Amino acid sequence: MNEVISILIAAVLGLALGVVGILAFRFSQNRTARLPEVDEPVLPEGAAAVLSVIGRAFVILDDVDGVVRANPASYAYGLVRGHTLVHDELLALVRQVRADGVIAESQYELQRATLGAGQLIVHVRVAPLGDEYILLLADDRTEITRTEAMRNDFVANVSHELKTPVGAISLLAEAISEAADDPQAVLRFSTRMGKESRRLAALVQDIIELSRLQSSDAITHGREFQLAPVIAEAVDRNKLLAEEKGITVSVGGSLEEELHGDPDLLMTALRNLIDNAIRYSPPNTTVGVGVRQRDGYAQISVTDQGPGISAEDQERVFERFYRVDGARSRQTGGTGLGLSIVKHVLANHGGEVSLWSQPGQGSTFTLRLPMMDEEPAAALEPAADMKKKQAVAASAEDREGGRR
Repeated sequence: MNEVISILIAAVLGLALGVVGILAFRFSQNRTARLPEVDEPVLPEGAAAVLSVIGRAFVILDDVDGVVRANPASYAYGLVRGHTLVHDELLALVRQVRADGVIAESQYELQRATLGAGQLIVHVRVAPLGDEYILLLADDRTEITRTEAMRNDFVANVSHELKTPVGAISLLAEAISEAADDPQAVLRFSTRMGKESRRLAALVQDIIELSRLQSSDAITHGREFQLAPVIAEAVDRNKLLAEEKGITVSVGGSLEEELHGDPDLLMTALRNLIDNAIRYSPPNTTVGVGVRQRDGYAQISVTDQGPGISAEDQERVFERFYRVDGARSRQTGGTGLGLSIVKHVLANHGGEVSLWSQPGQGSTFTLRLPMMDEEPAAALEPAADMKKKQAVAASAEDREGGRR
């Protein structure tokens, strides 16, 4: 009897749930049918076709500042989130154009994201689009602005660097004129004048070399060459300086395969590295130049026995006119452009330069150049991983090999 009652109760409950489900489904259908359809925004004729090929970030807003259309670039720049224009500065410009109907443009420095610290410099142009919409166009000027700032800094630095030797030469010329009757003073002042003149000539030559590097492509206009004569020439160019300090430049290793590029530029880079190594090493020591092939790359390491470079300075040594020790660099005749030239030479050859150094233990600069006959295995790795491996492993090993 109890089993029959249980079956009846279950059947009644199932029927009730079925009826409720049917009623809920019909109610949902009726409600959906009553909702008004939202029309796709109708843009002026031809506007959509133009925007699809415009090559800029664009945002179209309605009369209540809602984003009705935006391309991927506007989201990538962080201008739009969901259906909202993120930055208040841009909203203010949009409302101004909506109020007076006059096209407006301006440049802004914006934050890429609410949680990020990256800055984006954009040139924005806002205009009415038909009677209902406002069009915002944004052009990324971050890299252009950064390049202009670097150029201005470079001009300022060049002016400062040129002023020092030019001023010194001027003062020395006056001193020689006033000491015409004192042969010893004339000799002393003329010797100093010659030193300042050589420093000025070296600075001008480095500026010309750096300008040449930034305006040419060593890969496009290069040729095949052997590495051994390039290294020999770089060592020979530093022969007199090495002899003055009693320093031996020891070259180890060899490479038979040819490289592609500009051998003169590569010789300049190596000459600068060897020159630095000699200048910063104590007298009567050895500067090592090591050559080997690794992972499809030619590796050239220059090792000195100088004071070493701190981790903080290592991040900046390749910047133009940056000196770890400004007073010592000027005393030794450095221009502050040598390592910047090295960096540009390697970049133009599709290679890179790395630095291993410890204060009190000297420094090793390693150049990596792609070989002609092999596909570099390291090129298939992410750039960050490749640099990390190179800085941690290859440079340390090269330094040990250079000292041997």
